[in-house]
Amino acid sequence: MNLSELLFEHPAADDVDLLIGTERTLTTAQARAEAGALADRFAGDGIGGGDAVAVQLPDGPDVVVTIAAIWKAEAIFVPINPRAPAAEVEAALAVTRPAALVTPDGIRRLDDPATYEPGVAFVTWTSGTTGRPKAIVHLHDAYLELIDRVLEPLRASARPSGKAPTPNLIPVSLALNAGIYNALFGLRAGAPLVVMSRFETTTFADLVRTHGIRSTVLPPTAITMLADDDSVDDLAPLRYVRSITAPLSPLAARRFTEKFAVTVLNGYGQAELGEVIGWTAADAKAHPDKIGAVGRPHPGVAIKVVDDTGRDPGVDQPGELLVRPPQRAVGYVGGGDLDDRIDDDGFVRTGDVARVDGEGFVWIEGRLGETINRGGNKVFPEQVEEVLRLSPNVRDAAVVGRPDDRLGEVPVAFVVGGVDADELEALCRSQLAPYKVPVEFVKIAELPRSDVGKVLRRALGARASETSA
Repeated sequence: MNLSELLFEHPAADDVDLLIGTERTLTTAQARAEAGALADRFAGDGIGGGDAVAVQLPDGPDVVVTIAAIWKAEAIFVPINPRAPAAEVEAALAVTRPAALVTPDGIRRLDDPATYEPGVAFVTWTSGTTGRPKAIVHLHDAYLELIDRVLEPLRASARPSGKAPTPNLIPVSLALNAGIYNALFGLRAGAPLVVMSRFETTTFADLVRTHGIRSTVLPPTAITMLADDDSVDDLAPLRYVRSITAPLSPLAARRFTEKFAVTVLNGYGQAELGEVIGWTAADAKAHPDKIGAVGRPHPGVAIKVVDDTGRDPGVDQPGELLVRPPQRAVGYVGGGDLDDRIDDDGFVRTGDVARVDGEGFVWIEGRLGETINRGGNKVFPEQVEEVLRLSPNVRDAAVVGRPDDRLGEVPVAFVVGGVDADELEALCRSQLAPYKVPVEFVKIAELPRSDVGKVLRRALGARASETSA
């Protein structure tokens, strides 16, 4: 299946508002007509099968139309962040080598384009939290399977009502995998799309109310912004928010739920794997005590947890999470695949530390590469960060390891907000084992984050190393 069919064969009537933006809205007929005309233009310019087309447009209905047109022309979509600096844009173009670049100024042909294999739909980028971002190759068929594996339990639990689906609100950029996924998810579910040009708390609340949004996705930064904004005190009729793109602290989830009476559900996936673990509404109702977990594996997804010896550590014991989904990305642009991360049974090593409880719920403890080994004792940064956020003076926090001649590593805390080292140390000692207490608390204006909101720990690690005696 070509993913363009999600737009061109959408079940909505021609006169229904299908792509809704803050500045422009297109009916189903208008969206199809514009996407078809643009696809013809690509073909007329000699852009087709095997070619890539980079898109750097402001978020809105035009991006969805352009993506569908690229796919109808049998070309490959390369997303470029509309707010990316020139150097970052040039680096992305150098890696992906598209045949053309679409900007608000029009279509520009590019030199030395690459030729992609049949079936490739688009590329997305790894988060870049542990190194330079890599471009991941996604196939039409595999990405459709990814969407359907998440939709399947939702369809099974939905009651037929004859009503059209509620619009799918897209509060993240369509240059990111999360934005692309949720737009295609909505179209596959037969829903219209409401595409935000940029996230603003009051605009988000207005859109939720106007379109009767009962369930949506939000990155942790947006969840925190809404919880902190005193001008937004109601998100009715919203009932569920799925946290995406980066880990969400349980404290942030609780604050949001307490303020808005909206259940926040974590999920788990990687750019190369898609979403593999998550929540159903039934699980959320039946297991409120499990909120904080990332859910249970989606249909067709197998998981296991292994310790340093490759064995199962047992129920509720941490180890590396391995995942075997039905489909996954095929590899990276310019060569390279996932083979070095796959074990003999076909499971992909995620690099994340997790535990699975007796009812099959998965709890993420941290990243293998981010775990701090303090004299043989393992410190999970997220656990310490959660305690630091208990302080009313701390707006944000991140903990990283610093080299130590005697212990190997020691934890250092970077804190946004008022820093009273004695107060924070006392707080940590009241909640944590002594070896988990940071040796230093460093005040910082804001934490360095990637485009999807993940903390760039390598930057903090370098800074922590510079302060080492």
